[in-house]
Amino acid sequence: MAAKIIIDCERMKYPHTGLHSYCINLAPALQKLVQPHLEQLSFFLPKELNGYFGKEVEYVFQNSFQKLILPSLKKYSVWHSTQQDSDYYPLKNKLPVVLTIHDINIMHNAAKTTSQKKQYIQQLQKKIQRASHVAFISNFTSNDVRQHIDLSKKTFSTVYNGCTIREIIPLQQPAIKPAAPFYFTLSTIMRKKNMHVLPALLAGNDRLLVISGITSSEAYKQEIIAEAVKHGVEKRVIFTGAITENDKQWYLKNCTAFLFPSLTEGFGAPVVEAMYFGVPIFLSGLTSLPEIGGDVCYYFPSFEKDAMQKTMQDGLLHYKENATAAGLIKKRAALFSWHNAATDYLNIYRTLY
Repeated sequence: MAAKIIIDCERMKYPHTGLHSYCINLAPALQKLVQPHLEQLSFFLPKELNGYFGKEVEYVFQNSFQKLILPSLKKYSVWHSTQQDSDYYPLKNKLPVVLTIHDINIMHNAAKTTSQKKQYIQQLQKKIQRASHVAFISNFTSNDVRQHIDLSKKTFSTVYNGCTIREIIPLQQPAIKPAAPFYFTLSTIMRKKNMHVLPALLAGNDRLLVISGITSSEAYKQEIIAEAVKHGVEKRVIFTGAITENDKQWYLKNCTAFLFPSLTEGFGAPVVEAMYFGVPIFLSGLTSLPEIGGDVCYYFPSFEKDAMQKTMQDGLLHYKENATAAGLIKKRAALFSWHNAATDYLNIYRTLY
């Protein structure tokens, strides 16, 4: 009898988020690899997404009552919890569990109290103790967790996310087309993404800054605008809100540079998407970003205006004068494949049944 693998995709109810993207890319990659006589896939997700991954897979529909009592899992061989903060977790069940941990950003959040951080680690430790295998999306996340939780008796591995780009040809002009050369950044607008440092890069030039992504914090968006006003560049900062796949690819392909000064990242999927198009990429040197960007990206040594502008000037000049730069960037993007991620996960599942 084929093993039944159930994958928690409950967070797909939040579109335009990293976890939504994670699920919609990992699931099809797994579907291409499973051997029907060995395993069958089931997806735990909101009822309104019934049929999202086709008719050949089983769906188990999520509802809020299941935070207390999960549906019967007797017929399943493996439960894959695709993110560490899920409220739907078989703590009291003997079913083998694969737990994917994306980050523990709370531990780097100065706004969180020691008590809040301690409580979070205690809850995560219970999940890790219950898990049969723990997967981290970067070595940084693995090392970060091991600073707080002893994994010496656990089986764990790093499984990198893949590149989410499925190139659209031909691309259509976006709904909002910049009228001049532009820098581009893509992320949820929230404090940890550190976007307020970017308007300073427009001082002394005529470039635009396109910021795409949903607004999680309106107050923080106003801080970005205030910084733009401070530098006299408010008319050259463009907020697009959430964008289509076509528009995202157009911006990535046509930008002067992609900027991502985030303070805390478990992986950094937008960085890999930008690398796919071989454009100059400027990152913070924090958390997982140097691991993902490697030596093909440029890193801000600090977030002071002068230091950032010098990094931009030097990096853009280096890129322009280096004929192999774009190719090397694209080559690095190819290292991050959903096929590879799905292969790794399938191999993990098969050790558990």
